[in-house]
Amino acid sequence: MADAPTIRHREDASRFEAALDGARGVLHYQRSGSGAAASLVIPAVVVDPAIAGRGVAGALTRAALDWARSEGLRVEPVCPYVAAWMQRHPEYAALRA
Repeated sequence: MADAPTIRHREDASRFEAALDGARGVLHYQRSGSGAAASLVIPAVVVDPAIAGRGVAGALTRAALDWARSEGLRVEPVCPYVAAWMQRHPEYAALRA
């Protein structure tokens, strides 16, 4: 079984970071709005080519969406990868802004 990436939330830098075999991936986000209208805008997920195709982008996306859910945030998936990932995982459909 392949190793899973280590995911770290860097809220101070508005990103989730993944580390795997000395390489990394990053999911960038911005919080928008406040109260019931608060949302998480995800413009990009970037993964080092050395670990591409090993589930790193998906692990970053899942971590960000789980965090958004726990914070009561809606998600605006500007990043095409995140938008497609959300379509493939209907359990996250209610988060879409």
